[in-house]
Amino acid sequence: MKYNISKIINSLIGITDAIKSVLNLDLTIVDSDLKRIIATGRYSKEIGKKVDENSVFSYAIENKKSFIIKNPKQHIACMNCSKRNNCEEYAEICSPIKIEDEVIGVIGLIAFTSEQRDMIIKNDINILLFLDKMSELIATEMIEENNRQKLLTQSEELQFLFDSVNSAIISVDKSGYVIKYNNFAKNKFEKLEKNLMINEVCSIKKEDLFKNKKISYNNELEYENKRYIYTKKPIVDNDSIIEVVIELKEVKSLINTVNDIVGDKTAIKFKDIIGNSEILNQTKKIAKIASKSNSTVLIQGESGVGKELFARAIHYESNKKNKPFVAINCAAIPESLLESELFGYVEGSFTGAIKNGKIGKFELATNGTIFLDEIGDLPIHLQSKLLRVIQEKEIRRIGSNNVVKINTRVIAATNKNLEKMVEEKQFREDLYYRLNVIPLFVPSLRNRTEDVPLLVKYFLNKYNEKLNKNVITIDKSVLNILETYSWRGNIRELENTIEFAINMTEEVNIDKNSLPKKLIKVDKTTDNEEIKSIETVEKNEIIKAINKFGKTPLGYEKAYLTLKISRATFYRKMKKYKI
Repeated sequence: MKYNISKIINSLIGITDAIKSVLNLDLTIVDSDLKRIIATGRYSKEIGKKVDENSVFSYAIENKKSFIIKNPKQHIACMNCSKRNNCEEYAEICSPIKIEDEVIGVIGLIAFTSEQRDMIIKNDINILLFLDKMSELIATEMIEENNRQKLLTQSEELQFLFDSVNSAIISVDKSGYVIKYNNFAKNKFEKLEKNLMINEVCSIKKEDLFKNKKISYNNELEYENKRYIYTKKPIVDNDSIIEVVIELKEVKSLINTVNDIVGDKTAIKFKDIIGNSEILNQTKKIAKIASKSNSTVLIQGESGVGKELFARAIHYESNKKNKPFVAINCAAIPESLLESELFGYVEGSFTGAIKNGKIGKFELATNGTIFLDEIGDLPIHLQSKLLRVIQEKEIRRIGSNNVVKINTRVIAATNKNLEKMVEEKQFREDLYYRLNVIPLFVPSLRNRTEDVPLLVKYFLNKYNEKLNKNVITIDKSVLNILETYSWRGNIRELENTIEFAINMTEEVNIDKNSLPKKLIKVDKTTDNEEIKSIETVEKNEIIKAINKFGKTPLGYEKAYLTLKISRATFYRKMKKYKI
């Protein structure tokens, strides 16, 4: 390590004055670069200049030992000095200033008269010991100064880190007074000053801070209409809390951070929903209107038709597109955990709860959209809570008394007949109507078979890339099978079929041999099927649609939309077939 003794110049001056007053000798102190730092008497005008590179000081630095020159010009240390022949010194004592084995400077005592020389010779051992003690004192001062500089640097670094933390940090003494805080805290809490009671700053009570010696997480605080979560860390000495450090984070900031890290950013637009059939375009038209509103939307349709795609498109083409989109499948989460997933909980709310508590999906979706898939599977006891959340625009975490205001749009989806579930008391009627402000019916694939070729082309490209294959064509007979198949699993089933076919195809073309056996079997049996009249087929399909959607005005509307016929045609054919 390079030591610079000029940094302790005030100490050097004090030591120099002490030596001169005791010994009445002139004195010079040089640093390790041979620059004169201190000088008295004749050499005082030489301060700041370098001494001769071959001087006795250089000899002292090189040999790292103290010595006395009683006969200048004759001593070995003087042999190479450029001023040897003109030297006016009568005697000299040199003592290297050392830290461990490193020489950081030299003290030199100089006699310019015979009396001074005699005094040195008479007391040489004592003076040498005294000068060595002064050298040790200077070395100690240098070490302490270096330590002070290190501590100062560390303090500055810690303060920099303290102020760089993206959360408010406040330290409170055992009396409840603020003793430290960072810049972030000052920016958040305008009243914040040292020696203020913490309850005067942000309404945290001293008693709450000092009631136990354990770290406490996820404590809640409201300040100027902003919600904060804070952690308190007690500093304990001799089994007594002497200080508490508080770290506060604004909930809004926490939620933004979570969404930045794990948030769903799969932006879907209506143009990404594949298909040009009349019924699909009509569904898109209604969904686009819904995207301009903040009202709740209920998306209904069979499994695999793409209900979540429509939910995403509504969100990402709305004024909330830059806010979170949070999806949760109500059927995929155990009933015992679903409430905590939706609304969150605080620490210690129930057995098995995470130590620090948890923010719920509704809160994570603040100012954005929450998509409640499979809403028909929501337990009846949670339906009333969901209704209250939608109506009141507020939630309460499990185990907390604090109400959290939210501005979250709700889009729900189901493949179940909610109207029938309402009749059977399996779904709350008031919640159904609250969700069903904007109804959206996504048609099944068998009701828009003209979209099958477009979907097949899309999935071919997708799985060629994913599976590193190059399947570019498909037999007409295969396409005919795909267009006439019933697709009970809808688009999801079609996608799985194409993925299977590409895996099974070793050439560039998909033929019947590449299809799943169930599709080939269906194709073989269709040749022997009874050919039915158009009227019979028409009547049967109308009856199927009515049975599916119900004998209500809304059910009839869903039926004729699904059948892709007008309202007038629908009622005319009902009358014709005496349905």
